[in-house]
Amino acid sequence: MMSFHSSRTFLTHNSYLLIAAFIHHELCRTSQFHYYTLFIFHLHCTLTVRQMAPTNEKKVGNGSNYVHDEIVFYILSKLPLKSIKRFSCACKSWSRLFENPNFIKMFISNSHPLYHDACLNLSQSPEFPNSHVLNNFYLLSGDKFQNKLKLKFPPQFLDPQFSIIQILDCVNGILRIIGKTVVVFWNPATEEVKVIPPSQHEFSSGTMDHGFGYDHVRDDYKLIQYVDVVEGHDPFWEIYSLKNDSWRKMDIDMPIRVNFDNVCLNGICHWLGEANDSYDIVVVSFHLGNEVCFVTPLPFLEDMDYDFDNVNLQVLNGLVAVIVNHIETKSFHISILGEIGVGESWVRLFDIGPLSCIMRPIIVWNKGNIIVRKDDQLACFDLTTGVIEEIGVKAEPFCHIFIYKKNLLPFGVIDN
Repeated sequence: MMSFHSSRTFLTHNSYLLIAAFIHHELCRTSQFHYYTLFIFHLHCTLTVRQMAPTNEKKVGNGSNYVHDEIVFYILSKLPLKSIKRFSCACKSWSRLFENPNFIKMFISNSHPLYHDACLNLSQSPEFPNSHVLNNFYLLSGDKFQNKLKLKFPPQFLDPQFSIIQILDCVNGILRIIGKTVVVFWNPATEEVKVIPPSQHEFSSGTMDHGFGYDHVRDDYKLIQYVDVVEGHDPFWEIYSLKNDSWRKMDIDMPIRVNFDNVCLNGICHWLGEANDSYDIVVVSFHLGNEVCFVTPLPFLEDMDYDFDNVNLQVLNGLVAVIVNHIETKSFHISILGEIGVGESWVRLFDIGPLSCIMRPIIVWNKGNIIVRKDDQLACFDLTTGVIEEIGVKAEPFCHIFIYKKNLLPFGVIDN
């Protein structure tokens, strides 16, 4: 990371005009979440442009075209990553924002709505999911995750088909659970349970799950899976709709996942796959609304100074993120995606290490904190300070954590 010695940014009259035009464009297209910040910035630029406009009158006083970096960084840190990259051409220092530790700290310290009133759901077992897992599901809450509440499963889960059970992920407070022979949706807050009907295909030899998410376009929860078939038949993709309570075959070709990581953001399911031609790792993004797929390459993997051990897909402040882990050097690297389908839009945000101990990142939490496995304990690692703090929970060999938000609404109803 490089540091900036100047505490002020100089912008010419033309640069201010360019920024004002950019922000006017953003005001026309951005969501209401960023409207206020953009409006203030737009007003500041407009007033400054008026002050800097050429005039025949003699200037009075010690006027300056400088703006303090703290003000600029604070405003820019509130914008979406795609917007920040648009503004980077306004001046040289803005083109290197993500090389500035002060800006990065502001950017990741924003409290994203994803984490409001949320807690962590922990599932773990002494070995890969088996009959023991039913007794090892907890909700972790509090500033230091000091509150540990064991989940109580509904009576239906005592059925033999749930003799092996695993919580895969959570969307809008609904847990997706896989049993020995069944998949269900479960809302712990309302105790509502929905058993998903199995896919019915004569030549199927197995299925591979690829994501669970909410389709904002059709107000529907959906599942995606890849169906493998016996020799002589072509494998295919299918999608489940909770609203229709049925599976439907899709005419689409997508890379299948290479690990168990998948995240869903804003109606788009993401997973790690391999490019068909080169076998390079890519991010596959499937839009649940229009059923269109995008593939984003990870060119920064080729620039690594070492052979990485694993690549994990995560969410950092509402952005798709990739964590590359290298156990031998006790280090890891984090990049965030600016635009789906554009490999050049990745921003290399952190290079962490070498560390004093081996840490395996599990999930990214609020304001730049990462839950990691440190030896046999779970710990919280602060990306902005480098401080590692154990949270008093033992880390079993198999450990899975995801974000949970309580939802008192029935299935299919979203509180907007």
